[in-house]
Parts: sequence; structure tokens; C-alpha cells
Amino acid sequence: MVEVLLVVGLAVAVFVGFNIGGSSTGVAFGPAVGSKSISKIGAAALMTAFALLGGATVGTEVVETMGGEIVPTSEFTLAASVTVLFFVGAALLISNLFGVPASTSMTAVGAIAGLGVATGSIRWDVMGQIVSWWLVAPIIAFWVCAMIGRYLYPHLEARFTFESPGDERTTKELLGQVLVVVIGCYMAFSAGASNVANAVAPLVGAGAIGLYPGVVLAGGAIGLGAFTIARRTLDTVGTGLTDLPIMAALIVEVISATIISLLSWGGIPASLAVSATMCIVGLGWGRATRTTTISQAATAAVTGEATSRTDGSLSVDALADSEPGGEVPGIGEEDRAELTAGDLFDPAATGRVITLWVLTPTFSALASFLVFEFVPIV
Repeated sequence: MVEVLLVVGLAVAVFVGFNIGGSSTGVAFGPAVGSKSISKIGAAALMTAFALLGGATVGTEVVETMGGEIVPTSEFTLAASVTVLFFVGAALLISNLFGVPASTSMTAVGAIAGLGVATGSIRWDVMGQIVSWWLVAPIIAFWVCAMIGRYLYPHLEARFTFESPGDERTTKELLGQVLVVVIGCYMAFSAGASNVANAVAPLVGAGAIGLYPGVVLAGGAIGLGAFTIARRTLDTVGTGLTDLPIMAALIVEVISATIISLLSWGGIPASLAVSATMCIVGLGWGRATRTTTISQAATAAVTGEATSRTDGSLSVDALADSEPGGEVPGIGEEDRAELTAGDLFDPAATGRVITLWVLTPTFSALASFLVFEFVPIV
């Protein structure tokens, strides 16, 4: 029976890592593949290497948190570990059905919390710290990118280009393409640091597998997903760059990857997808506010008059309308019609995504509690 459970647990862990690799590779290397800076095979190879590096270094802190600090390691029986991994796998399945990237970290923590509540062993101080960062990290992501969108983005877009018009590439364009690949590697490192624990932390906590063998197993599964199903996500992200220009994508990747890497270093399991989404929202909102100066906004607040639309709407053309080396209009001098011609993100879709991110770990925690409370075999 134990051998069967172990095989099932390892299979579910591989399934989780496989799906993480499939989704994260497109996010990390979509801009690089879309700009022809690297091939899909090259992207998969780098994703595998850097995800494994992230998991083996910073990611071990997250494995230890999820495998023994939220609840004691004594609660991670093999059956309990397989059950927790089942909830993570189910979340991935549900997210695929709805077309929304679920937060595997939040779902896994929810399942572990359900186990802790059912057994009366949850460490609320650790759980409170994790949930606090779940609230703070997206706010930081939003405001950092909002400030970049308002004050820096137009200048960066006017001075740098990442797409070559033909076979011949200038030194500047080559450097830009190298930068795209390097940032993709950084994103892969961050994905490995935050997601390896989602695949193997319960098994490591149960003592069914060692820490570093678990990291290797998860890293290998991520690599398998990178070389197979990630080809579709690379196509989607790579050919959809008109919806998110390369410069904007790189800013989102750098800020979100930095936030998650720092949290992982501190042993906090957090969602890369949530931070990246809030970076996109913040970048769009900040860029849209360039039509209004602070003094104009203050005057409007006093008089009650509307100054401009600052709901986060941002046209794709506005993000890419600056010619390299061209002059950037000052704040308050931007053309409102251009900035609000379309949306960089769909508010309704964003709301649906955030709602599912809240509901998925909540459902995971509740279902986990019911299973561990009322199913004797578990």
C-alpha cells in the first residue's frame, strides 16, 4: 500500500511540475521567442536549467516552509501528502478548463492549511505572515509598475528597440535581444524558486523523498513541460506581442520575478502569476495617467471636475508609439485619445482572474479540511 501511494504521489508531483513548465516557459521566454532572439528548443533548455537552479537555491526555503513550517512534518503522512498534491493538480486542471492560470502556490498552501486546521496543528503565525505577503506583494507590484509607466516607460520605449526589421541587425538590436534572453532566464529562475515547492514539498515533508532529490524531480518535470506542451504557450505569447509590447513584457517580467525571488528567499510561497498580472495593470494605469499632471489632478479633486480617464485603460499603439530616439511628450502633454483608444488589459477578464485566484485557494483549504476531518483513511 505504501509503495502504491508513493508511486501515485511521485506521479502527481510530476504532473504538477509538467504543467508548471508548460505555462511558465511561455511567460518567461515568450518575448524572446516572439522577437526571434532564441528558438523554442533553446528556450526550453534555458527554462529547464534556470528553473532547476532557482529550485535548488532560493526554492529550498519555500520547500521547507511548505513541508514543515505551516504544519509540523509529523502531519505529512504519505496519504496526506498525496492528498495535498491532488488538490494542486486539480487546481491546474480547473484553471486550464477556465483558461485562467491558477496560483499553484496559493492552492498548495490552502490545502496544507486545511490539513493543519483539521488536525489542530496549523501554525497561525506562519500562515498569517504568508497571507500578509499575498496582500502586500500585488500592491507593491502595482505601484512600482505604475510609477514606471507614468515616469519612465515612454523614455525607455523611445530609446530602445528589440525587433529587427530584417536579417541584418545592428549592435543595439543584438544587445537588446541578448537582454530579452537574459531576463527570460531570470524569470525562469524565479519560476523555479517559487514553484518547485508546489510539486514536491508535501513529499519532502513526509520524508518520502529527500530535499534535493525532490528539487531534481520537480525541475525535471518542469523541463519536460518546457520541451513539450510549452511550445503552444510560446506560440501564444510570442505571436501575441502586439497585445503586450516587448518593452512592457520585459518590465513586467523583471519586477514580478524580483518580487517573487525575494519572497522565495524569505521562504514565502507566493504567486508569480498574481504579481505579473498586477504589474501589467499598474503599468497600464501609470501610462494612462500621463495625460494629467499632479497639480491638475489636485485641482480636479477640489473642484470635482474630471481631468482624464485613469482607469487603467491603455492602447497598444500608445505603448509602442514612440520612435527610438524620438522626443517624449511631457506629463500632461500626452494625447488622451491615443492613450485611451483601447485597453492593454480587459477589466472584466482581470476581475474574473482575480476572483478565481481568491476562490481557488479558498476552495482548496475548505475541501482539504473536509477530507482530512471526515475521511478516516487520510
